[in-house]
Amino acid sequence: MRALVTGCSTGIGRATALELTARGWEVVATARRPESIADLAVARTLALDVDSDESVAAALAAVGPVDLLVNNAGFGIEGPVEEVPLDQVRRAMETNFFGAARMIQAFLPAMREQGSGWVVNVTSVAGVVAGPLAGYYAATKFALEALSESLHLEVGHFGVKVLIVEPGGIETEFGTNMVDLRGRPGPYKELADMWEGALDTLRSGEGAPGPEAVATAICDALGSDDPPLRLPVGTDALLITSTRESSGYADFEAAMRQVLQLDW
Repeated sequence: MRALVTGCSTGIGRATALELTARGWEVVATARRPESIADLAVARTLALDVDSDESVAAALAAVGPVDLLVNNAGFGIEGPVEEVPLDQVRRAMETNFFGAARMIQAFLPAMREQGSGWVVNVTSVAGVVAGPLAGYYAATKFALEALSESLHLEVGHFGVKVLIVEPGGIETEFGTNMVDLRGRPGPYKELADMWEGALDTLRSGEGAPGPEAVATAICDALGSDDPPLRLPVGTDALLITSTRESSGYADFEAAMRQVLQLDW
């Protein structure tokens, strides 16, 4: 079985490519910069920019049909809604949302025609709950969650399964490419400092798990007889998603403010 994984330079994409390979998949690992994945011990590496129609079309022509598509490419963008430049927001939406949509439109038809396959979309716990100073990143992930939910309803009829992966805080190099405007002087600086402490509380003093935890969870779900639609990964993700699902928004907000001691 053949799998294509986007965003394999570091973190979750790289770990997932390796874990899939260890479990017998023929993996095509992709990244914008091919030199960043040249050392990956997978079946094939390929340059791919999910922002580009031409690059995606070239990848489809080079790889052909796949049995599994893992849409992982993306980057963070954080800061107050009032202050983040909209050109940066558009860039994030292009990669985090349209990039996944572009890949789905390219690789899904063959899955549908063969009557089987998987589309795995890596969103975030931020695609379930939007915290302060992450509204635009959450918006890209909320959008991908909605797309994934509709896709699940559309393609299950054809034997294609959809898995939405919702990691919490993961120890990766994700912050390297992040547009981060949280700590700048101004009216939201106090909130930024307060929120950083709240995140430490949310993690209960535990270090964030590594990307291997997400890769293992994905592969376990692929092998399950009854796979979930949504897969939160990490203690914080499980806490947030379970609390959110069990209450209305007002009750959820009040509970999280109390737990995190967020007085803002």
